Amino acid sequence: MTTFAEPSTVTADLLARLRGVVAAHPGRVAVHAADGSLDFAALDRRTAALARALRAAGVRRGDRVGVHLARTADLPVALLATWRAGAAYVPLDPAYPAERIAFMAADARLAAVVSASAEPPVPAGVPVLRPDADAPADAAPQAPFVPHPLDSAYVIHTSGSTGRPKGVEVPHGAVADLVAALERSGAYRPEPGVVAWNASVSFDASVQQWVRICRGDTLVVIDDARRAEPTRLAALLAEHGVTDLDLTPSHWQLLREPLAGARVPRLFMGGEPVPARTWQELADAGIDALNLYGPTECTVDAITAPITGPGPHLGEPLPGVRAYLLDGRLAPVTAAGAVGELYLAGPGLAHGYPGHPGLTAGRFTADPFATGPGARMYRTGDQARRSADGLLEYVGRVDRQVKLRGFRVELGEVEHALGALPAVTAAAVTLHEAAPGDHRLAGYVTGAGTGTGLRPADLLAELRRTLPAHLVPSTVTVLEALPLTPNGKVDHAALPAPAAPAAAPAPAAGPAAQGGVDEQVAEVWRTVLGVPDIEQTDDFLSLGGHSLAALRVVHLLRRRLNVELQLRDLLDAADLAGFTAAVRRAAAAGPAAARPALTARREAVR
Repeated sequence: MTTFAEPSTVTADLLARLRGVVAAHPGRVAVHAADGSLDFAALDRRTAALARALRAAGVRRGDRVGVHLARTADLPVALLATWRAGAAYVPLDPAYPAERIAFMAADARLAAVVSASAEPPVPAGVPVLRPDADAPADAAPQAPFVPHPLDSAYVIHTSGSTGRPKGVEVPHGAVADLVAALERSGAYRPEPGVVAWNASVSFDASVQQWVRICRGDTLVVIDDARRAEPTRLAALLAEHGVTDLDLTPSHWQLLREPLAGARVPRLFMGGEPVPARTWQELADAGIDALNLYGPTECTVDAITAPITGPGPHLGEPLPGVRAYLLDGRLAPVTAAGAVGELYLAGPGLAHGYPGHPGLTAGRFTADPFATGPGARMYRTGDQARRSADGLLEYVGRVDRQVKLRGFRVELGEVEHALGALPAVTAAAVTLHEAAPGDHRLAGYVTGAGTGTGLRPADLLAELRRTLPAHLVPSTVTVLEALPLTPNGKVDHAALPAPAAPAAAPAPAAGPAAQGGVDEQVAEVWRTVLGVPDIEQTDDFLSLGGHSLAALRVVHLLRRRLNVELQLRDLLDAADLAGFTAAVRRAAAAGPAAARPALTARREAVR
């Protein structure tokens, strides 16, 4: 069996480890993607060519390169080529609104952009290169780039409480240390694995997925179409023999049935707290799963725990990570059950927030417990405690940051965007649990005077033009005034329950037909969306729908009607009537393919 060389005491940089794999195993498959596969020799040739092109375009050590690509084989090529050119990559997800991409590109001060689009939404004058680009034949040869541990590896933008996303700049040494720590902890097996790249490149969890290619693992790039279809995703995992899958607890709930009866990969679960029920079912079924905790500012993962034992907990720090539970005076909190704030220190800390020195200084502070000079620690904003058994347990936040379907959301950013819309005089946003485990953003607005004519549907449509989908509230409620605390601040706890989304005006349309397929489809919409009334002209997104809710609709109808539905059937439909027609066509085509036989594991995870 092939094994990997142990990282040295001074962690080897990932480009050096990749060169070793290319030399030793050039024919091993490096990347599987919807548009084709690459072995390590081909990956080396393509990344070298693009790195030469970037250098020829003026990219130098320490620059930043935007990567504006879909989930294809081009994506890991562009990221590695950016590193080989000496630059840090900046993800620019094509699914984001153009205005947001343009802001992130300008904020990062890009030296170049890699994009399959001829005109990506980036500042004028920034060179745009295709992912298959190469340098001119007469370009001077370049020596291999050897990063210093403090050289920047990437800048990922997260939600910002000031109303704008902020970049987090992470050095090469931190990424290399993350991989080495996960190896030493046993999270990564010593032999080569097959790793599913599930997270968006704009989400920091993607880093610990795609960089595994540097240690010789095969990377399976999950395209958007298969990622959105649990049945097709399960088939993809089986087709390529995926050994490791990173996902959120929310995503697991949609995959658990398609994976029933199949070999379940090792699950790397993070992005949001693991619910007690999910923890228990994984533990009872004996599924190999890890709970991962760590903010973007500490390079993806800092604390891990196997999902076994009595219930949800964070676990213990990775090798090299120091975790402190401190009170408001930075004194250790030692009593069992006492709540403190979690601080993290060690080699995984980010440089900070480029262009925001004050914000950086406020979150990255001197480590008073370190023995050497200049050590820093990061204030996570997460509250935790030690149980009577000594387990580190997550309690909540000290601020208004929330996690929603794996994304970090600063409610202040959403409030800022909502309050900036025409005719809105004040705005507030809260996290609302529409049903157990179904968390959604709820917006509230006021207008100037009475009868302002603010329409929630119009406000939501405007937000979708500027914000990515995970930051758009499911509902907006128009109030005469926002409730205030005695000191004049918005009293979020006193906000009313979110108003049910208003049905689209449809004078000629009545409620959904009673009985049969029509009523079953309408009932599933009402159940998943948590709304009492549905009209045939209602739009799924305008009623508060999101990607996971859409998956639930498709999943429930597949089971109830035994039809072969796809997520696109719902997302491409203009309204309930259009989707119902798609369901009728699927029913006419015959029953869904036979499902795998029930197994003991399937029964265990139900």
